[in-house]
Amino acid sequence: MAHLNLVMIHPFRDGNGRMARALQTLVLSREAIVEPAFSGVEEWLGHNTDDYYRVLLAIGQGAWNPDNDAALWVSFNLRAHHIQAQTVARRVEEASAIWQQLDRLTAEHRLPDRVTNLLYEAILGYRLRRGTYVKMSGIEERTATRDLAQLCDKGLLRGVGERRGRYYLASQILVDVRTRCRESRRPLTDPYPWLPPRLLAAVGSVANTRFAGSG
Repeated sequence: MAHLNLVMIHPFRDGNGRMARALQTLVLSREAIVEPAFSGVEEWLGHNTDDYYRVLLAIGQGAWNPDNDAALWVSFNLRAHHIQAQTVARRVEEASAIWQQLDRLTAEHRLPDRVTNLLYEAILGYRLRRGTYVKMSGIEERTATRDLAQLCDKGLLRGVGERRGRYYLASQILVDVRTRCRESRRPLTDPYPWLPPRLLAAVGSVANTRFAGSG
């Protein structure tokens, strides 16, 4: 409700939405709900911006109307937090599955445990460089060079470029690992599947009312 009232009062020239969402996170944090998965829905709103504007229009009807029914807004936020938490949980499960596959690969190829962190960085799509690996693992450059060469020989990494400009990317083996783990993710459950069509109907009702009033 703090979020809704601030964004509808619209006290600032710019940044009202950002401040309102930050205020919502602050209110939750003061109740000791501080984990990002539960205290913020910025990521989810970034993928559902149209519904965000629809619910604001449906509830406020273009202005601050504190007497309007805010039940749809509350349901919208509960749905957002619920799906965001599911998304984070699924992301953790996927990461765990990837680590298990990487542990299996390193054991199968009799590689040192220290390369598992490197392979995980590669599987996320990062470019790997020898200097970064040295800092990350606390090993000597000769050891890093040997590890990287071995990973390329085993077909787990592929080198690109030469000398100082050389970097390493995930091989197709690692790409396939991530694809399999991603495909096995459990689907998200929508706690309020009726909400998106309800928003469309509510916005249409507001538009029709305005059109009729303009006549």
